Amino acid sequence: MRGSLPKYSRAAVVREFKAPVCLEEVPVPQQVEPGALVTKVHACSICGTDIHLWQGNLSLRVDLPVILGHEMVGEIVAMGEGAGRDSIGQDLKVGDRITWTHTSCGRCYFCTVLREPTLCQYSRKYMYVCMEEFPHLLGGFSEYGYVVPEAGRVRVPDNVPDELASMASCAFRSVMNAFDLLGRVDPLDTVVVQGAGPLGLLATAVAKVSGARRVVTIGAPDARLDIASAFGADEVISVETTSPQERLDRVLSLTGGRGADTVMEFAGHPKAFAEGLDLARRGGNYVIVGQLGQGEVPIKPSAIVAKQLRILGSFSGQAKAYWKALEFVSLHGSHIPFERMISNRYSLDEVDTALTRMKNFEEIKPVIMF
Repeated sequence: MRGSLPKYSRAAVVREFKAPVCLEEVPVPQQVEPGALVTKVHACSICGTDIHLWQGNLSLRVDLPVILGHEMVGEIVAMGEGAGRDSIGQDLKVGDRITWTHTSCGRCYFCTVLREPTLCQYSRKYMYVCMEEFPHLLGGFSEYGYVVPEAGRVRVPDNVPDELASMASCAFRSVMNAFDLLGRVDPLDTVVVQGAGPLGLLATAVAKVSGARRVVTIGAPDARLDIASAFGADEVISVETTSPQERLDRVLSLTGGRGADTVMEFAGHPKAFAEGLDLARRGGNYVIVGQLGQGEVPIKPSAIVAKQLRILGSFSGQAKAYWKALEFVSLHGSHIPFERMISNRYSLDEVDTALTRMKNFEEIKPVIMF
């Protein structure tokens, strides 16, 4: 099933780290594999990981040149044989909007024995794979996208706008995956969220809706902490006006001297990790999501042992997490002001400006609109 496909798609290509991205004409596959889809991209929001990749300081392998961007939502314009349902079992047709996942092979130890497809050793990840090889369109800052047969895909609810669906396809699915790994949030729990970027703000909302008695968001600047309060934070603490000791003292005062039941790290700064160990109570949980850079920090392993901490690393998320993120926005969008996170909208021609502003922390969640 297909309409008329153009021969080329304009896309933002990284050929050299730290250099301006190149706007290039990239081939659009004219033959759609069984199980694959071609989409006309509506929006692709910018993630901190895009900036790390662009600057060449990711800890993950990148096979240049690549099309930048991985938080995309698009409209199906062509369908390969057998692609008529999404990963949740919902029917798909030309014209439907979808988000789509990185791949997993389904045949390695991590996929089959551990059932952890995000750890697949043969995964193909959008934005990381060389765009000079078929099917070329494996990045989000492109007029068209290709959903490979092995990739999960999830239909977007009608009441979720493109900008929020795009955000859900990475930032929010990473948050949902972290909460799945954490497990139940107890109604008497205090949850501390480190970071007031997109992931931290979304985690604030999920923690509160999940029933936590108290949610404390630590971050900066004040404008983002205001959004955290609107998303459900009972207490916000600025890292710009407090020291680590002052932040610890405040958390202890809120928890009867025990510390947080769960600390969730979304800050991305290595120093936040060591601080999080202090903020958690004895026997507490520490979920680390934001540490994908190459930074290092000294820690005292005895802090983990003496407190008997449960430490969980959470990476990415598969189709279940995408679906949960989209459903959360669909269900709670009327009373949680998600749109306040969308700081600006840019055209593809303005991608360098958008990336630079994101790099300089002048944006929360900018979006490239097509």
